[in-house]
Amino acid sequence: MKTFGLIGFPLGHSFSKKYFTEKFEHEGLSDHQYVNFEIDSIAKFPSIFDLHDNICGLNCTIPYKQQIMTFLHEIDEAASQVGAVNTIKPITTHEGLRLKGYNTDIIGFERSLSPLLNEKHRKALILGTGGASKAVKYVLRKLGIDYLSASVEPDLFEHEIRYNNISETMIKERLLIINATPLGTFPNTDQCPAIPYKAIGPDHVLFDLVYNPAETLFMKKGTIQGAKSKNGLEMLHEQANAAWEIWNA
Repeated sequence: MKTFGLIGFPLGHSFSKKYFTEKFEHEGLSDHQYVNFEIDSIAKFPSIFDLHDNICGLNCTIPYKQQIMTFLHEIDEAASQVGAVNTIKPITTHEGLRLKGYNTDIIGFERSLSPLLNEKHRKALILGTGGASKAVKYVLRKLGIDYLSASVEPDLFEHEIRYNNISETMIKERLLIINATPLGTFPNTDQCPAIPYKAIGPDHVLFDLVYNPAETLFMKKGTIQGAKSKNGLEMLHEQANAAWEIWNA
C-alpha cells in the first residue's frame, strides 16, 4: 500500500485527507491511502516511518511547518526563502531514505491569483503578517508587485504599517488587497479586517485566504464596491495538486 499523509496537531477533519481519499477513489488508485498523522510533538515525526514502510509523500500543517525543517535532508529554494515547508517528498537513495521539503502554498496562491491580475495591479496591501503571509509575499515579489503589510504585532518591520495608517488614498493606490488573517472564518463570519472599504472600486481585486464561508464579509464589502473577489478554496486545491505533482515527479 502506497501511503501518503498529513502531519500536524490537532488535525480534526482535515482538508487533505478528504481531498486525497476522494482523488484516489476517483482515479482507481486502490493501492493508495492517505493517513492523518496527528502527533503532539514534532519529536515523534521519525516514528511514523516505523509504522508505515512505504510512505510516498507527506503534507505538513500547523504547528509544524517550520519545526519540520530540521528533520529534512534538503529544502527547496522557495521553501527555504519562505521559511516554511508544507510538502515532503521521501526519496530512496543508495545511502538510504532522504527527505526533501517544499512549500506548495506558494504554487497554489500564484495559480489562483494570477488569472485575476492585469497591468493595473502593481501595488498590493497584505492584511496580516503571520505565517500565511509569507507565501503571499514570496509570490508578490516574484510577480514584481510592490506590497505593504498591515500588522498588529508590537514591532514593525520593513514594508509593514499599522491598520490605522491605512488611508483611503492608500487603498485607491493599491488595487490588490489580500486577507492573510483568519478574520471572517466560520463561525466568526461577522468579522473582517478594519480598512476603509468605501475607497475600493471596480479595478480592485480582493483575495481572501479564508475559504469557509465561501464569501467572507471582507469579500462582500469589496463586491458591493464593484471589486472582483476570490476565496482561498482554489488555492487549497492547487497546493494539493502541486504536492501530488511533486510526489510523482
